Amino acid sequence: MSDWSANPPRGRRPQQGGYDYYARNRGSGGAPPQPPPTRRAGPPPPPPRRRKRMGWGKRIGIAVLVLLLVVVGFGIYVDSVLQRTEALEYDGRIADTPGTNWLLVGSDSREGLDEAQREELSAGDAAGRRTDSMMLVHIPTGGGKPALISLPRDSYVPIPGHGKDRLNAAFSIGGPQLLAQTVETVTDVHVDHYAEIGFGGFSELVDAVGGVDMCLDEPMDDDMANVHLAAGCQELDGPQALGFVRARYSLDGGDLERAENQRKLLGALTDKAMGPATLLNPFRLVPLANAAGTTFLLNDSDHVWHLFWLVKALGDVSGGNGITTSVPFGDFVRTDSGQSVIKWDSANASRLFGAIAANEPIPDDLVGP
Repeated sequence: MSDWSANPPRGRRPQQGGYDYYARNRGSGGAPPQPPPTRRAGPPPPPPRRRKRMGWGKRIGIAVLVLLLVVVGFGIYVDSVLQRTEALEYDGRIADTPGTNWLLVGSDSREGLDEAQREELSAGDAAGRRTDSMMLVHIPTGGGKPALISLPRDSYVPIPGHGKDRLNAAFSIGGPQLLAQTVETVTDVHVDHYAEIGFGGFSELVDAVGGVDMCLDEPMDDDMANVHLAAGCQELDGPQALGFVRARYSLDGGDLERAENQRKLLGALTDKAMGPATLLNPFRLVPLANAAGTTFLLNDSDHVWHLFWLVKALGDVSGGNGITTSVPFGDFVRTDSGQSVIKWDSANASRLFGAIAANEPIPDDLVGP
């Protein structure tokens, strides 16, 4: 026995008959194992690619695009639910005048109100609809101040084909078409757009924005309009706001003072609707848009973007960057049938509407309640 087999390397056990170092390689002719091939030198493998992170500019751009799509989609939805009528389709229209003019009408229509709502709003059971308020909104071109002019419903004016009567009689006789035609005839101002809202719609709009703030110099108690308000500043809900703009029998100024109240509340409603507390709050914006979409009655060619510019103009008026006034009138007179009507101051009314038709500033002496 060799010295090696007698003393095998540490860690190896001799096989039966002696330890054979090359036993594992007998199949290959007993050659010793070959060392692994050496790898040829070369450039190191490239590092793993890192995914590029989206920059803040791209993130903001995507967010703006998504927001824009949401706004456009919401606007299309609101436009699709707006009610429309052929208010400005009639013969003998006044030629187009500069600027944009809206005929804004508040009607006492009970359409869409159930019995409980009629009782809450003191709307009664009268069928059809009549005008409760009429206003002309002028939006000048060239950056001038918009104007909100009240047209008292008891104004004694010529109604095409029906002689002279109260202005609101035009609506009762021939609806929006005859009313718009009458307004164009007596003012020589071209009416571009028409918007009408009824009892229930007005109340819903006020509730949708969370109420409006109004300040009263004196208490208001009007049983006919079912409104009882204390003097001072307070928040009015929908039914209270509706009663405020309808009340006239308890007012010293009657229909003229009511027209002034209507302008005040319309301004307060516009301020609330265009404020960030509404525009940035979907729980107010969505109900407001739904209420506007289902309660406004527009001319058949008008759309939601036209309505937006109207609201913006009213916001400018309310914010002090516009003019609010009423048609200059002479006095209250009685007709042969005994009706108490308002006779316009022809000379000053012509100056007022002449300035609007020419897209010129309204004379300062004609601006007032």
